Amino acid sequence: MGARGSGHSLSGVYALFIHVPFALSIPVGALGVMNFDPGYYCYIGSALGGIKQRVARHLREQKSDHWHIDYLLRRSRVVDVVIAETRERQECALARRMRTKFAAIERFGSSDCKCSSHLFYHPELHTLLRGLLGSMKEEGLKPLKV
Repeated sequence: MGARGSGHSLSGVYALFIHVPFALSIPVGALGVMNFDPGYYCYIGSALGGIKQRVARHLREQKSDHWHIDYLLRRSRVVDVVIAETRERQECALARRMRTKFAAIERFGSSDCKCSSHLFYHPELHTLLRGLLGSMKEEGLKPLKV
């Protein structure tokens, strides 16, 4: 990841793969207390103004709770990140595809759009990762490992 030759930051969609080692019941901002089963979660986000900076923020330990994902990341850890460069808003289309394949955590990460969720669950990381890569391909996105 890095700046493009034109001076613009890399824009696109990203997926954070998060491991929750044991059952959690945590407050998530305006959503209230939410329950998370042990296993793996895939969070779909976008950063049209700088994906490198957005992902780095998510990975920092010290940050304010701004997005739903911030609350979950306080009690779990990111185990992988996949990005795809695009200048178009494609996070919702990607989230809709993921919803057809995996359990969605209702209302999570989607307060600024009409999607039902931007967070998806599966007990196995490999299955979740394979599902995301397939969904990106179906949307015409070229995934890059970070």
